[in-house]
Amino acid sequence: MFVSYKWLQEYVDLNGITASELADKITKSGIEVEGVEVLNKGISGVVVGYVQEREKHPQADKLSKCLVDVGEDEPLQIICGAKNVAQGQKVAVAKIGAVLPGNFKIKKAKLRGEVSQGMICSLQELGIESKLIAKEYSEGIFVFPNDAEVGADALELLNLHDEVLELGLTPNRADCLNMLGVAYEVAAILGQEVKRPSVELHEVEEKTSDYIRVTVNAPEQNPLYIAKMVKNVKVAPSPIWMQTRLMAAGVRPINNVVDITNYILMEYGQPLHAFDYDKLNSKEIVVRLAEEGETIETLDGSERTLQGDHLVITNGKKAVAVAGVMGGANSEVDADTTNVLIESAYFTGATVRKASKDLGLRSESSARFEKGIDPTRTFEAMQHAAALMAKYAGGEALEGVAEVDNLRLEQTTVSVSIEKINSVLGTEITAQETATIFHNLKFPYTEVEGTFQVNVPKRRPDITISEDLVEEVGRLYGYDRIPATLPVAETTRGRLTENQAKRRKVRRYLEGAGLYEAVTYSLTNIAKAAQFALQGGDKEPVRLALPMSEDRSQLRLSLLPHLLDAVAYNTNRNVENVALYEIGSVFVPTSEQDLPREHQHLAGAMTGFTLHHPWQGEKKAVDFYVIKGVLDGVFELLGVTDKVEYKAANRDGMHPGRTASILLEGEEIGFVGQVHPELQKQLDIKETYVFELSLAKLFQANIEEVQYTSIPRFPSMTRDMALVVDKAAVAGEIRSTIIEAGGELLKEVTLFDLYEGEKMEEGKKSLAFSLRYFDPERTLTDEEVTAAHNNVLQAVEEKFGAALRK
Repeated sequence: MFVSYKWLQEYVDLNGITASELADKITKSGIEVEGVEVLNKGISGVVVGYVQEREKHPQADKLSKCLVDVGEDEPLQIICGAKNVAQGQKVAVAKIGAVLPGNFKIKKAKLRGEVSQGMICSLQELGIESKLIAKEYSEGIFVFPNDAEVGADALELLNLHDEVLELGLTPNRADCLNMLGVAYEVAAILGQEVKRPSVELHEVEEKTSDYIRVTVNAPEQNPLYIAKMVKNVKVAPSPIWMQTRLMAAGVRPINNVVDITNYILMEYGQPLHAFDYDKLNSKEIVVRLAEEGETIETLDGSERTLQGDHLVITNGKKAVAVAGVMGGANSEVDADTTNVLIESAYFTGATVRKASKDLGLRSESSARFEKGIDPTRTFEAMQHAAALMAKYAGGEALEGVAEVDNLRLEQTTVSVSIEKINSVLGTEITAQETATIFHNLKFPYTEVEGTFQVNVPKRRPDITISEDLVEEVGRLYGYDRIPATLPVAETTRGRLTENQAKRRKVRRYLEGAGLYEAVTYSLTNIAKAAQFALQGGDKEPVRLALPMSEDRSQLRLSLLPHLLDAVAYNTNRNVENVALYEIGSVFVPTSEQDLPREHQHLAGAMTGFTLHHPWQGEKKAVDFYVIKGVLDGVFELLGVTDKVEYKAANRDGMHPGRTASILLEGEEIGFVGQVHPELQKQLDIKETYVFELSLAKLFQANIEEVQYTSIPRFPSMTRDMALVVDKAAVAGEIRSTIIEAGGELLKEVTLFDLYEGEKMEEGKKSLAFSLRYFDPERTLTDEEVTAAHNNVLQAVEEKFGAALRK
């Protein structure tokens, strides 16, 4: 909810506190103020000007040369590029020295040889969002009404000296989805009275009942329906003060009739709808449930197919509105409308919510009906709207209303004792302080020996039990005044679960290794849903029943597609070195009826340089071994290094020669490698390396207890050997064979060289290993080491046809 500070002052005396101070008080009382926007955005020097003359620029077809009176001794010559500028208009003029949003300063300039002494401004140039500007001024300059005073402060007329508080309302506080509701809240905080709007309605002798009859065939869904006729309206722009208030509230002005219904919506929280009476072609309104498959073209120009549990407003034959959601195009108020029928009704929240959800339509009206409105305002809101239409649209409000009233309002009474309040809050609030709080809240009450019987106003349907009253007392007393105490009871010390502790260790390690954590969407599109999937990629991804859009319609099977999107986003903004990781869930489909299985994965992506020291001239680009080294650190951290092995692999989307599967005790848990060059080109990224693995499987690995051994007192012996083998031979398999054949004396095996040069015969390569032998209990002899080394040579010769390189 957007709350205009100046508009709020009409209902409550704010005692001179600033908008920021008020925001702080509201937040402390339990409703978060997410921000305070200053509408003028630092603008100065903008006045109302009168265009005395306008002619085509002699040197430019799309520019106009204007002579503008700004209330000074001499008019100003201003060059303007707007198509709609014309003689006789009153416009917003930024004079020389004026400042516009973004600290843009207006200076004297020459445009195509003609002097320009200022700027005629559009509303966008004054910092107003395009979506809030009336269509006629969405392109070009804004034109003030003829009664605007030349030389007056344009920002004052446009209400840009105002500030807007953005309230982050929880679903239970729907009472603050309107200015009166916020006024009651602020009045309670400040201990002030609420000044309700005065309604001055003058009705003509003709009766509304002579023009319309109301029938409600679904009283459970619509217990109250009121209609009133306003004749001979003249559709035109609404007063500028109303337009600016609506824009401050986030509503786009349309015309005086529609703007008045929106204004009342924002003021009272009561949704209204204005029908063009002549387009109804009927003297009756019938509210009923829709027929299955019935259609209606709504105001947004779309044809909607209705279901049998949707509530519609009809002219007795066909639907003219979906109740509480949106009106129909066949009864829309337009420039030719002269007679208006105002609808003010109470529709049940569940009915409106169902229709809004089924039709994919959500409006300001439906949002309020869904959460619940105050039915005691329904009649007053309609009367106020009729009075405004008479005043600002020249209409004639007919006497009385046509209504069906099946609404039965029962008084909600909730009791609470001062003992319970203090027991729950841990305070020592007195009965007098509690009584003052209920008085400020405008909650009628009676008090007998410290027990309060509170009659809850209809504007506060969230108050139903005594605990709700305790909360009201607590928040207005001040949460910051409630003393902090420790629990008085036996407690269990909190701790992380084993998986939580491991996940935290992995996060810290990866961030220490230079990777930044990313959080991406769990929802994706059909093209990316199964890309890079570790499991479930052969099944149809899980699709949402009601997706926000097709781009967010599928549950992901891999973290990598969106992580690569993040890499592309950063590199496209000249961030050359990107290193990201994400720990998140993927969703593996089961059967059609069952929910998907949720698995936790770890994924990372790196591109650019991992080491770059310009001063020393040292740099190292990310490659396969860099990202594999990061993973090796993770495995070492978790104590599973000896259980993990890498095997060359081919995967869709990955480079065929630079990709490896990761196996844990023989079971594949992930992969690491370079993104396929074709995919890199599609994403417009440079050489990028990625990994993804199943954290669940990794965390479940059996980890042996750490064994400590004493530092060897006896020397070790090292033997190197270069083996000539077929190019297809896998170094990891050769290393495993060496370890197995070396026996107990062989403690370390390291691959330190690969040679495939000119001196090597065709189809062969040389792999050089360093082997370290020792016995912690004694000094080895050359004969013992030679024997063990010969066993190794024999084993690799028999299994791989290896020969020592000469």
